[in-house]
Amino acid sequence: MKKFGSAVVLAGGKSTRMGFDKQLLNINGKRLISWIIEKLKDEFNDIIIVSNKPQYYSEVDCRIVSDIIKGMGPLSGIHSGLMNAKSQYVYFIACDMPVININYIKHMKKCLDNGNYHGCITQVNDWIEPLNAFYSKSIISAIECQLNRGRRSVFSLVKSLDFYIVNEVIARKFSPDWDMFINLNTIEEFNEFKVLQEKKGIGVNV
Repeated sequence: MKKFGSAVVLAGGKSTRMGFDKQLLNINGKRLISWIIEKLKDEFNDIIIVSNKPQYYSEVDCRIVSDIIKGMGPLSGIHSGLMNAKSQYVYFIACDMPVININYIKHMKKCLDNGNYHGCITQVNDWIEPLNAFYSKSIISAIECQLNRGRRSVFSLVKSLDFYIVNEVIARKFSPDWDMFINLNTIEEFNEFKVLQEKKGIGVNV
């Protein structure tokens, strides 16, 4: 099995605060998730979308899978992604995270090359960023144990295992404005992102 090669886009969630399903967000006239997939293909040859609405993806050029353990939030999606991935380490991002930082992805890969870690994740003070991160297939049983006990917390999972932790100082060298961790939860956040992108000459619409 290859060490790297698979990337997973988590496309779950209820999108309650957005007012419509975030899986349908568009950027510059194209579905945001399609744009994310195109960017990921610069670094990965196996792209997976985890969604419980596979009917949204009939024209998307990647594999579509659903949660195996239902109703347990993002950790269920991580579990399904790892189960279906073709590489040892798997990159995870969400469908509402519009900024793909390839240089940071390459940095995390280098970090994982230096030891036998369960993944690579970014920490800010006492908080971790659960996505824009790598997880190893070796933790599938640990995730199943946690989910079967009714525990959904990615944070507690990471703290119980041996992850390579990238601190904020290092991460900000790749993303000074922290845009690689932006996620669009509300229409206000989407509009703010739209303004920023328009200033860069990139049109955004829904």
